[in-house]
Amino acid sequence: NDTGAGKHWSDNEVRALINIWSDEKIQQMLEGATRNKEIFEEIARRLMKRGIDRDWKQCRTKYKNLKYEYRALQKENEHLGNPRRKMRFYDEVDCILRRQPLGPSGWGCESSSLLSGTKNFTDEIK
Repeated sequence: NDTGAGKHWSDNEVRALINIWSDEKIQQMLEGATRNKEIFEEIARRLMKRGIDRDWKQCRTKYKNLKYEYRALQKENEHLGNPRRKMRFYDEVDCILRRQPLGPSGWGCESSSLLSGTKNFTDEIK
């Protein structure tokens, strides 16, 4: 039984996950939640609508890993001053975690690579 648990996420899959994560409603639900299975089931459903087959556990793990890597880089950069390592999707995750004000399209990080290379999903998440 191959659950795909070890299957790598493509850039488009990660962008789609980040795009859904950037949704104000999803952010509000995640904010104080400790039991968040339902939230990640919703994220998995939204990914499925985009043709991405990931279960809620895979979504939660990827979300946690992105946050962990981002925070580890932040700490490292505080101590070293200049970033020695780069993280894929750093700008997008930074934008969400620093809660950028919303831009005209509803997404505060329009210049980021989040929207490049994928279809524009911002209308879909409203």
